[in-house]
Amino acid sequence: MAVAYIGLGSNIGDREAHLKSAVDQLVRTKGITPRRVSSIYETAPVGYTDQPDFLNAVVEIETTLEPTELLAETKVIEVDQKRRRLEHWGPRTLDLDILLYDQLEVNLPRLKLPHPEASSRAFVLVPLAEIAADSSVLSGKTAGECLADLEDTAGVDLYKRNWVKLDL
Repeated sequence: MAVAYIGLGSNIGDREAHLKSAVDQLVRTKGITPRRVSSIYETAPVGYTDQPDFLNAVVEIETTLEPTELLAETKVIEVDQKRRRLEHWGPRTLDLDILLYDQLEVNLPRLKLPHPEASSRAFVLVPLAEIAADSSVLSGKTAGECLADLEDTAGVDLYKRNWVKLDL
């Protein structure tokens, strides 16, 4: 059994409903058991900035799936939520990113673990540190330490706490 963290993001349509649906689908996916979910944060877009703000959260899961199998399941959930990839960093109904998978390092064309930008993006680190401040993110640093190192967390604002209930 592995512990993994999945980042969720949405900035099209009913953003909160897309995040809730993603968590519901994770609950129903064989080999995945969500354990903790961060608050939702409203965040300014990064990269391509001419688009609506995102809602972001992080889910901690236990899984029996291998990393590539977990990636495949996250892509199925994105497609179910009508995710369309029209432009890099563009607007989306749902984005799921595997941030961490135990202490595993993976360097495949479609999957890099830990997520290469996880340690430098406030919209990832704020919700990750909320539920797993001591999780190792990059080069032996924890999520909490990486967050403390960030010079700017502006644009990452609490949107809602306790937005989803996990029946554990």
